[in-house]
Amino acid sequence: MTREEEARLVREIRAGDGDAFETLVRENQTRVYNLALRMTGSEEDAQDIAQETFLKAWRTMGKYRGECSLGSWLYRIASNLSIDLLRKNKRQQREKIVSLEDNGEDGRTLELPDLREEPQTILEREENRRAVWACLEKLPEEQRLILVLRDVNGLSYEEIEASMGLEMGTVKSRIFRAREKLANLLLDRGTFDLVPSSNSWKKGRRG
Repeated sequence: MTREEEARLVREIRAGDGDAFETLVRENQTRVYNLALRMTGSEEDAQDIAQETFLKAWRTMGKYRGECSLGSWLYRIASNLSIDLLRKNKRQQREKIVSLEDNGEDGRTLELPDLREEPQTILEREENRRAVWACLEKLPEEQRLILVLRDVNGLSYEEIEASMGLEMGTVKSRIFRAREKLANLLLDRGTFDLVPSSNSWKKGRRG
């Protein structure tokens, strides 16, 4: 979609054209969903975030100024919603642990589900992908996001700059630091031979 086509679509959506909004959803729903899935590791959460992304886009279309493409703008919304959810989940997890400690339930082990693990597969490439994704999920949210945008979804530096609202130098330095951190995690795991081959993990653990 060209910038002229995007501008026309924005005008139609602002005028309340439901068909135009359906076009926006149809053109971007897969990429938005995939971003949310990579960030959260949950299909249910990814679906919720995708829906909330487009609802927010509908409500705030009047604030869109065309400083970046519609796709990049939607990525920014989905990225922020994903990070907010991850932080909320972490807070809730800490609250559960504190609650157990406050209740004096000594010796009780809090078992949290490990969403990283998949059923064993005989294919080595699947094992490699799981290893990379397990380490990726240990990164801070911002580092995970920028690697998902660059190495999984294949966005250019310029697209990441627009979608995250960062300077180009910051984008490049964050990608470098995130890859370095991922490499160290893989080294600790004993799978340094995978670093940092995007070809071995682009398809991801969920296809």
